Formats: sequence, C-alpha cells, structure tokens
Amino acid sequence: MISNLFLKMKKLHRKNLYSWSIFNEERNIDFHSVLWICSEGNVLIDPLPLSDHDKKHLESLGGAAHIIITNSDHLRDASNISEWAKAKCWGPADEKEKFPLVFKDWLKDGNEPIPGLKIFTVDGSKTSGELSILLEEKTLITGDLIRVHEGGSLCMLPKTKLKNYKKAVESIKRMAEIKTIEAVLPGDGWPIFRNGHQALIELVKQL
Repeated sequence: MISNLFLKMKKLHRKNLYSWSIFNEERNIDFHSVLWICSEGNVLIDPLPLSDHDKKHLESLGGAAHIIITNSDHLRDASNISEWAKAKCWGPADEKEKFPLVFKDWLKDGNEPIPGLKIFTVDGSKTSGELSILLEEKTLITGDLIRVHEGGSLCMLPKTKLKNYKKAVESIKRMAEIKTIEAVLPGDGWPIFRNGHQALIELVKQL
C-alpha cells in the first residue's frame, strides 16, 4: 500500500539532481523518483505522482523531455506525467512485448541514450532486463534489485522474488567493479550519498 504522504521534490548531493518520494506503509520505506537536470533535456526516472507544488517546481527547472522506467513494476505515474510534460518514454527492451505502455524507445545494456547516462541491464531480478542507470560516472540509480532498507547499508531484493539468484549476484558484482560510483540512489529505500562503491563492495561480500 502506498500512503498519501508525499515528500516534496528536493535537491540531492549534486546540483543537477532532485528527488521526490512516497512512503510505502507495507515495507516501511520510501519509494523514490529522480530528476536529472540535463542540457539534452531533463530526465525523470521512475516518476511517482507529482503534487501541484512539484509540477510548478519542475516547470521552473525546465520541465522534462525524457522519462526512463527501470522495470514494469515502477511504471508509477509515468503515463500521466509523460502526457502532461510531453516527455519521451524509455523502458527495458526485455519487457517490450508485455509492457503495459507504448514507449518511444527501448533500452538495453550498454546503451547511452543521452550523453552522461549509461544503461546497465540487471539479470535475475523479478522482471526481465531491469535497468540500472549510471549518471556522469558517479551516481548509480537502481530499480528493484539493489535497495536500502536500513540507512547506509545496501541490500538485495529477497531471494523469493528473484528469477535467478546467481545471475542477480553477478549483476551486482559487475556494478561493484565501477570504482567511480560515489552515490547509490535506490528506487526503494534510503539513498547513499557517499562511498557508494564501498557500499556495493560490502553488499557483494554479504551475498
């Protein structure tokens, strides 16, 4: 169950990043969405509903040209926001045939649809081809597989929800090899703003 408690759009650890959230009572954590201010057109990632206040804020920041959905369970309010903002939607290529929305284009591992935004495909998670996003080599944005249920400590989606545990672990190990990662912004749970690479290494050791 998603509560009606909206957290207003706020600036994150970098001047070109913003986030807004909704508290999930079932899991007792926040669900997050991210806005990346970009010269190629602002990008929304897994956008939750926007309050009127946040719509005005987004408009003041230049609106949104792109929406990226990491997996079909994170559609959230993409349909309404894309129509309102006239934004182009992107989704995971592996879910193209069954995705509940018609998107402009589809993303897979290694794609860089916008300069400074690199796509990683996550294997073994609860949906096929789940996306993780690396912004400017420093900020990793995750969908469902990597999450933070306790402040400062990464965790993985429970085994019971994984399609393939071994592949999921290998995907996390691959991202843990990126030494430039400073922050990890999960779709579900607390953000980690510092020592992101070390947090990924510690997660790998637990798996």
